[in-house]
Amino acid sequence: MSSLTEKDRPIVQLLLNAGTCPRCILRFCCVGSQMLYRHPHKDLMKDLQDFLKTSEEKEDTVCLDVADPPCKRIRLEHREGGAGDLNHNGAVPQAPQADSGSAAVESSAEKVCNVCLGILQEFCEADFVKKVCQKVNSADYQFTSFVFSVSLPPQLSVRERAAWLGLKQEMRNLGLPLAKDDIVQLKEAYKWIIHPQLSEELGVPTDGKSLFEVSVVFAHPETDEECHFLAIACPDCFKPAKNKQSVFTRMAVIKALEKIKEEDFLKHFPCPPSSPKKLCDALEIQCNNGAVFVAGRYNKYSRNLPQTPWIIDGERKLESSVEELISEHLMAGFKADSFNFSSSGREDVDVRTLGNGRPFAIELVNPRRIRFTAEEMKRLQQAINDSSDKIQVRDLQLVTREAIGRMKEGEEEKTKTYSALIWTDKAIQREDIAFLDDIKELKLDQKTPLRVLHRRPLAVRCRLIHTMRSEYIDEHHFRLHLKTQAGTYIKEFVHGDFGRTKPNIGSLLNRTADILELDVESVDVDWPPTLAD
Repeated sequence: MSSLTEKDRPIVQLLLNAGTCPRCILRFCCVGSQMLYRHPHKDLMKDLQDFLKTSEEKEDTVCLDVADPPCKRIRLEHREGGAGDLNHNGAVPQAPQADSGSAAVESSAEKVCNVCLGILQEFCEADFVKKVCQKVNSADYQFTSFVFSVSLPPQLSVRERAAWLGLKQEMRNLGLPLAKDDIVQLKEAYKWIIHPQLSEELGVPTDGKSLFEVSVVFAHPETDEECHFLAIACPDCFKPAKNKQSVFTRMAVIKALEKIKEEDFLKHFPCPPSSPKKLCDALEIQCNNGAVFVAGRYNKYSRNLPQTPWIIDGERKLESSVEELISEHLMAGFKADSFNFSSSGREDVDVRTLGNGRPFAIELVNPRRIRFTAEEMKRLQQAINDSSDKIQVRDLQLVTREAIGRMKEGEEEKTKTYSALIWTDKAIQREDIAFLDDIKELKLDQKTPLRVLHRRPLAVRCRLIHTMRSEYIDEHHFRLHLKTQAGTYIKEFVHGDFGRTKPNIGSLLNRTADILELDVESVDVDWPPTLAD
């Protein structure tokens, strides 16, 4: 177990005199034992008081809980007075006296810590842990483990630097080293203390890879402006960023602290820092579950239903969409905050999707419920299908984030099969369209269609019509079955889009042609896996 030795005596005394809490003192003494930090605040104070009362002549190491093997004692002597011994006020420091420990402890016990601003004091107690757990339990999440995160006020980094510089100066005057890299980080110490308490109260273990996150956001308005001098000393470190209410982010402050010269810091900030009047505030206690992904295939039977909500200039054009008809039931079932819909391509509002359907995936954001059996997924699928005659869903299943990538892999190399009802201005006979059946691997140059130019970049795309099969209806109508490369604009292939698609059915037949109906008959993507009925 980690212990305090004679070389820690001046650190303990100096920090206690400055109003530092016992746990922060352990951090600055580089104590790495997690169990020690979990001891009650009062017990730690008493242990520090006993440590300071220990005679300097005692050779044994003083440990806070169990005795470790003794180490070589470092002599605490003053160096000869000189420029190097002056503190930032020009005074010659004296070695801290052990007999003043009792008064320092009594004073520190009543103060808000000048380094952690109370985070390692009040916010490690059982009352706060219960408050966090009540918030978690009231949110009604399903989880089998959790990861705990904490957001600290950026000025804590400034105060920790000030405390360290004060210690560094004192230790230098005593001829003793102080390595900042060995100081236990506040977040790490806080998690050592609170993790087992949260785990016991919630009844599940902590797991750094858990998808369920419990987070606490701390703030300390009283000291918010303590970072501001850094913006004058290091203006390049503080630049406005999107979605940031303040330029004084934790990372910006840390960057500035790495850049600012020690002497400049000492001019602007007291070392050690003074104790504040108030504790930190726990501004937010939040819960968040990692996203759940659901995949399946949908059929669309309506010629008046868009795939996604159709809104132009803030005005909704149609009352529903494929996306909404599916997601409505999934959102309710998984109790999610929001969703993201994606699919293997998309059809126009007036195009049906038949056959085995179009693959789709939905990301459900921050779901309260995450565990569904295969039978429960079937019931969700049935609920979707019973809610509307415009769509049907099949093969509904839970998938991983990585699996969704298979839906998009090589999307343009996949093939799709269509059925188009075509009208011609001039009368046709069966023999006029028979030659279309013999055309294989027809290459098209398709300039971005006029109807999508507002949302797609202008480009010429090369596409393939693999096969065609014509079905004569009457003198002005025939049906054309096509197997094409994914991404081919079928409507434009029929009417030519004012010459933007070459060749096209109109140019091949040497007459005006237009499309009256279009159906997607198959999307040849082997995902998601087919499920048994």
